[in-house]
Amino acid sequence: MSKDDNVEQAVPFFGVSNLESSLRAALMLQEFNEVHRPKTKVGEGVNICFTCKDALKIYRDARARGIEAKPPFVGNGLWVTSFSDPDGYRLDFESPTDEPEETEYTE
Repeated sequence: MSKDDNVEQAVPFFGVSNLESSLRAALMLQEFNEVHRPKTKVGEGVNICFTCKDALKIYRDARARGIEAKPPFVGNGLWVTSFSDPDGYRLDFESPTDEPEETEYTE
């Protein structure tokens, strides 16, 4: 990565319907086959959180490309914006800020 790259880290979050059962199971990633193809849309319940230098720039760049990104807001000391990729995975982009909590970005 170069010093000009915006994204610094990606953190996947996997939603589960039964936490107790999930804690007993081992995580194993594999390709879907016909027998185990999910009944719901691929990407449902999964989001990947990207830590970046400037989430507001990600938002502006996404909007400029016609992507329906959610308006940024401040949560936990971070600017946060998100949008879904073509498979339905939610992509969250966060960057540190000193703005007050719950501040909403205005253009």
